[in-house]
Amino acid sequence: MKKPLAILLSLLTLLSCGLLSACSAEKTQPDTDAVWETVSEAYIYAFPLVLTDATKTLSTNTDGTMTGRAPVNQFNHAKKLADASFRTVVTPNVDTVYSQAWLNISTEPIIYVLPEADRFCNVQLLDAWTNTAAVLGKAGAYAITLPGWEGELPDGVTRVDVPTATVWSIARTVLSGNEDLPNVYAIQEQMQLLPLSAYVQGGEYAAPKGTYTVENDFVPVNKVLSMTPTEFFNTANALMQANPPADADGELLKKLSAINVGAGMTFDASLLGEGAAERWTQMLQQLRSTLSADGAKYAQQLGQWIYYGRPIGDFGTEYTYRAMVALVGLGANTVDVAIYPKTTVDQNGEALTGEKAYTLHFDTLPPTLEGGFWSVTAYGEDDFLIDNSIDRYCINDRSAFKLNEDGTLDIVLSKEAPEDTSNWLPVSDGDFHLFMRIYLPDMTALDTWQPPVIREQ
Repeated sequence: MKKPLAILLSLLTLLSCGLLSACSAEKTQPDTDAVWETVSEAYIYAFPLVLTDATKTLSTNTDGTMTGRAPVNQFNHAKKLADASFRTVVTPNVDTVYSQAWLNISTEPIIYVLPEADRFCNVQLLDAWTNTAAVLGKAGAYAITLPGWEGELPDGVTRVDVPTATVWSIARTVLSGNEDLPNVYAIQEQMQLLPLSAYVQGGEYAAPKGTYTVENDFVPVNKVLSMTPTEFFNTANALMQANPPADADGELLKKLSAINVGAGMTFDASLLGEGAAERWTQMLQQLRSTLSADGAKYAQQLGQWIYYGRPIGDFGTEYTYRAMVALVGLGANTVDVAIYPKTTVDQNGEALTGEKAYTLHFDTLPPTLEGGFWSVTAYGEDDFLIDNSIDRYCINDRSAFKLNEDGTLDIVLSKEAPEDTSNWLPVSDGDFHLFMRIYLPDMTALDTWQPPVIREQ
């Protein structure tokens, strides 16, 4: 039988052990608020990667018979310009015809043959994180490869490294209206896309037939935003294995590893604590405002117009900006290729409305480098093109507009047609806004250029 002193010491020992265990448990118990801050950072970081993959899944979900889609490593050539009936994506471009392809370069390089063209025709190559890895601006044969690929290329083939196995290629070919479409088709028909192994054997290549799955017919952004935390982060973790993060992401990835976000990891939803579903929903609801607030830092003022500036399209570690652009304009160009100034107001700051008529006045036309071009396009409140009696959706440098005697340009913005429609850009009944697209902008000249102003008539 233990003596009283021994019993007391035993009790003190047990008590101290219990207290220490409690303290230890308290110290190791994760701070839920801190966890959710990291979750938010991880979501913003991985969002472009997951959205790119969802977009690829939809865009390649075809047996080869569906318009607007194509299997991996095959072209999806657009065959017409958007008009007022077009509802696939908002603020559609009516300057260029697109030729897109989703490439998988994990097993071998893919050869992209870009033909000679009598017009602006370039290819943007985006990696899986939405960064522009390269722009192909000259005719030639290009081998799209992973940086670690080791092999021989045929003479005359230019190597282009892209850091991820998934590559999104977007070719843009400028045209002057629907009557110019046959000339664009001729360029498209000469484009080639095939594995290196087929290219070195003479170029004879029969592309494999794709497959269609009902489950993969979804709206990409809706699909991503509807994912649970486990679905989203485990998708991101898997994608990071084939599409490795940049070296510059190392510091953030070390932090994210605390919640099991990283290449090959398995996300543990138990870290999120109680009420996780509700907090996840709240985080997503706040996402757009969070991204917009951060994105505003990169907005560039151009008179009464605003456009998003560097480092758009090549984001580096600006993760929030990258996520914002992915959400509102996946596949954005870098500013040396194009800028997209927008305005929703007249020179007095009042909202543009079809209840009024306006004059859009250019002292001088937008400055571009050789081969560049510009346009002004009107969109309704719904961000789609505006139906009108002459099927005109933009005025551009290829339009048959009339300059004033002093060389300036006045574009009429109105719902009703003026007597002379040469310079008329039809607008909607209600509010509307304008996008000015400048391809191959002369960024030096842009610093002193007087942008156009909108005056009520």
